[in-house]
Amino acid sequence: MLTLQNLTYVHPNKDLLFDNLNITINKQEKIALIGNNGIGKSTLLRIMAGILAPTSGTVKTDSKPYYIPQHFGQYNELSVAAALRIDDKLRALRAILNGDVTEKNMTLLDDDWTIEERCQEALRYWDLAGLDLFQRMDKLSGGQKTKVFLAGIIIHEPEIVLLDEPSNHLDATSRIALYNYIESTNETLIVVSHDRTLLNLLPEVFELSKKGITAYGGNYEFYVTQKAVEANAFSEDLKSKEKALRKAKDVERESIERQQKLDARGKKKQEKAGLPTISMNTLRNNAEKSTAKTKDVHAEKVSSISDELNQLRKEMPDKDKMKIGFDDSALHIGKVLITAGDINYDYGSRPLWQQPLSFQIISGDRIAIKGTNGSGKTTLIRIILGELQPTSGTIQRADSSSIYIDQDYSLIDNKRTVYEQAESFNTGHLQEHEVKSKLTHFLFTKKYWDKPCSALSGGEKMRLILCCLTIKNTAPDVIILDEPTNNLDIQNIEILTAAINEYIGTIIVVSHDAYFLEQIGISREIAVATIES
Repeated sequence: MLTLQNLTYVHPNKDLLFDNLNITINKQEKIALIGNNGIGKSTLLRIMAGILAPTSGTVKTDSKPYYIPQHFGQYNELSVAAALRIDDKLRALRAILNGDVTEKNMTLLDDDWTIEERCQEALRYWDLAGLDLFQRMDKLSGGQKTKVFLAGIIIHEPEIVLLDEPSNHLDATSRIALYNYIESTNETLIVVSHDRTLLNLLPEVFELSKKGITAYGGNYEFYVTQKAVEANAFSEDLKSKEKALRKAKDVERESIERQQKLDARGKKKQEKAGLPTISMNTLRNNAEKSTAKTKDVHAEKVSSISDELNQLRKEMPDKDKMKIGFDDSALHIGKVLITAGDINYDYGSRPLWQQPLSFQIISGDRIAIKGTNGSGKTTLIRIILGELQPTSGTIQRADSSSIYIDQDYSLIDNKRTVYEQAESFNTGHLQEHEVKSKLTHFLFTKKYWDKPCSALSGGEKMRLILCCLTIKNTAPDVIILDEPTNNLDIQNIEILTAAINEYIGTIIVVSHDAYFLEQIGISREIAVATIES
């Protein structure tokens, strides 16, 4: 069991991240923890793991959780065994087996005589057989680093496992191994992920938001359905409040006009009656007071409804505030853009792919490039873009424009401010206020305009690229995306999905996210496989 009581965390800069959280997760429960980037999911996992202390409140666990972090660069200087915190134990075992049976070595080993067998079993399961446990982490790919920490589950045999974006950098085969583990394990799991396929394997969803934590008694699809119900109710509340505001303003106007007409009639009657000046002044003052009182009553009601409406609009989900407005490609659907015949690419004297590739790309296609990590997907993209030429076979390219959005968001110049980045795409000579209006539509409000792009998160950079594409005078004919959902939260994936689905043009995408590929309507794939050593 894992229990959080009255948990509060305040950043060192005094910003409140979350306040008074209360959660109980029972033994063998499997929980998805979701929420927008920056809301505190990773921080909460680190507090659960005992790595970070809360500002106030308590964490109670029956056993020490095993924590798999999202980023692995911090371990680059360590060996694989040191990153897994088993290096001392392995050295002690090997020393003992070589006859160095000291008290220190026996204490370090702590009777864990099967540690080496568990390591080999774990590495085999995660397709890392033969990996040297004492080699440095910086020699491994991102996917291998992820699998090293996943292997630690078998090695450490924990009862509680905390996973932060575990499917990041994993290829399709490794994702299936992860999904099988999640379905079959009896350990208590708390998983932070944007991988919707993975989230659907977890029977409960906890959403962390500015309001706290809300539990949904079902998987991610159930959560989406419940959120849609909430969104519809919210939309109806918004429409009702907008209608009430219009009605209140109409009533205010009509009441003031009616009062003014009554005052005018009364004044005419008083003048006809020939009342003394002092009496006329008294009646006029009374009329003015009555009109002012009427105005105040209605103004207060209008102000109250207006405040409630503004509060509702503030609570509107960010993705619903966005206006994407993608232009379409100027190319007619069905034009042949690329024809490749038996192409391959040599590294040294050796071809990259097992089988030469033959394919056509036609305007309007939605294509996924599939292959394991290191199979040459990025090389194929560079050939499609014309940056590389195949060393064998033929390729023909029609005139077309393309945008390549890589994993590092290289289209963004980190030295520029957000406004300067947007302005660099302003080929249609929009006015400054029009560019800033576009930025606002993509949730880059005034406080962002002078912010350096280097300070943006991955999700923000992706949103800024989408904004820049709407500012550009002509839409690209082809948009190529390389692992676009890596490092994006669910909200930004939904924004990206909506943008792609609005765009009429050619999409080529490299992604291991099957759910995302389904959502954007991928119709066919190009599979690549390297020649095995």
